[in-house]
Amino acid sequence: MDDGLGDLLHRVVLLLGEAARRRTDDGPGGLTYSQIRLLGTLEDIEPTTQHGLAQALSVSDPAISRALRPLEADGLVRITVDPEHARRRLVRLTEAGRKAFHGAGKPLHDELRAALVAAGFPYERYLEDTARLAEFLEPD
Repeated sequence: MDDGLGDLLHRVVLLLGEAARRRTDDGPGGLTYSQIRLLGTLEDIEPTTQHGLAQALSVSDPAISRALRPLEADGLVRITVDPEHARRRLVRLTEAGRKAFHGAGKPLHDELRAALVAAGFPYERYLEDTARLAEFLEPD
């Protein structure tokens, strides 16, 4: 990918993140943008380990651990010991977590997507290219 396009896409992602954070300052459904993003990612990849969730969100394992505490306390996620490996913790959405995401996060996601498409941003192509790149970079 040409550096100019890569820089542009990076800026677009940062601007979208900032716009989403501003939209969620009052916490729709009591959730922050980071929590919405975490719940949405978890819905896509669950069940997963805490480490797998950290990798998917490009954050550290300690950051994920801290981020999950209030969500677990609120009953939005369930964290259990992996029966196949006692040192791993599996993370799943609860039904309340799924409802919270779809009530607060999904509408925000859909609104941002619609705004990008209306502005002529090649949203579907960007998703396809990003998925291909992630697949290519995934270790065997």
